Amino acid sequence: MSYQEQLSPWVVHKLMPNLQQAAVARFRHRNDAEAYLKLISQMMPHMRFAITFDVHKKLCASSATGAQGVSQGAIAHS
Repeated sequence: MSYQEQLSPWVVHKLMPNLQQAAVARFRHRNDAEAYLKLISQMMPHMRFAITFDVHKKLCASSATGAQGVSQGAIAHS
């Protein structure tokens, strides 16, 4: 996750068939993401969108994998 993505954790995703999703826009504040979601939902009523909050976590260096993980939680759907 880039530094710019860390600064803007609120993400509006376009929900597609087969449980796929595409990031449409990133925002620093939740109310900005909600306003954008409302606008884009009015412009494209046949599409489905969701807001998520991306959390970037570094695992401890002593962990078995030493990998990085990303946790997303759906906040709002339209």
